[in-house]
Amino acid sequence: MTQTVPNIETTQTQAQTQNDVELRKVFKVFEGHTAVRGVDLNIRQGEFFSILGPSGCGKTTMLRLIAGFETPSAGEIMIRGQSMSQTPAYRRPVNTVFQSYALFNHLSVKDNIAFGLRIKGFGRAETEEKVAQALQLVKMEKFVDRYPNQISGGQQQRVALARALVNRPAVLLLDEPLGALDLKLRKQMQMELSNLHRDLGVTFVMVTHDQEEAMSMSDRIAVMYEGRIEQIGSPQEIYECPESPFIADFIGDTNLFQGRVEHNSDSTMVVKTDSGLNIFVEQSKMSGKDEEIYGGASVVLSVRPEKVNLSLYSPDVSENCFEGRLTNVMYMGTHIHYQINLLSGDKMMVRQANIEETLPNLNTPIYVYWSKQSCLALSEPRV
Repeated sequence: MTQTVPNIETTQTQAQTQNDVELRKVFKVFEGHTAVRGVDLNIRQGEFFSILGPSGCGKTTMLRLIAGFETPSAGEIMIRGQSMSQTPAYRRPVNTVFQSYALFNHLSVKDNIAFGLRIKGFGRAETEEKVAQALQLVKMEKFVDRYPNQISGGQQQRVALARALVNRPAVLLLDEPLGALDLKLRKQMQMELSNLHRDLGVTFVMVTHDQEEAMSMSDRIAVMYEGRIEQIGSPQEIYECPESPFIADFIGDTNLFQGRVEHNSDSTMVVKTDSGLNIFVEQSKMSGKDEEIYGGASVVLSVRPEKVNLSLYSPDVSENCFEGRLTNVMYMGTHIHYQINLLSGDKMMVRQANIEETLPNLNTPIYVYWSKQSCLALSEPRV
């Protein structure tokens, strides 16, 4: 029997084309300040990928590097398997939607969308056909002859999207695309963006500092801090299995306790916090980096507020149950947000669903408790 030897070159090319965007050891330095520090990143074809992080972490610089508005100080950027080192922004198979929309106020909605097509030399008939398709895509057919100052912020956002999508780029770059919208409209546009992504199958890369926005729309998220990527994963992975205290604290709300490992068995770890609490952690609930945590090791424990229970009476619980005083109650409609001062001096946040119960009075003695499975042990970052 003749054995077919796979063509290594073909296999490598196929593997490369599964990623629409690749960053390889990319650095960007501005006048002595390193904004991006050796980033390696693969963004898969057709996924909705978000780059998330606090202000000044380098996320917008990353987007501008992919777009070609900035040049890497070192490293390489690939789009669809092709190096972009010699490719200017206007020749890259990407389009960008900015927070400010960047629409031309002197052009109508139709002419804003058609602008890029005319620059590229498309004929009138083809331009009109593509503009009509783009308008239908974002449900703006009725506004073709209006000008940007005659439509709402949400409608301007749709026009900016249509203009970016009219050429069907390989990658759509979104720079804080919903940041200028009010809360209700932002929620609506999140749903529309998700539906648009699903219908088109185009790769979306979004930069945002809004955790909820990234969590609700993304297939995967890269969390950045001080120019580096701290963790990449699905929204569930990032939230449930953060790899550092920074990520646990940045993504959503959490209660953090610092301490040292007192006891380590096959099933349970006991951590004595700096304030004297003994907290039990299921052995499997360790740092996402799979680092083994030994007895005496310094750790940070994370407990999400929605996983903490409250009781006005001492519950029949032997582990992770502590007394405190209720110091603040915030009624949020769908849920209630409590702040508890433990007798140890620690402050805890607790979030519970609104089930129409009478809210307890402030300074009421109260007990907090949670399962050892609801607590995550994180190695403290090495300095």
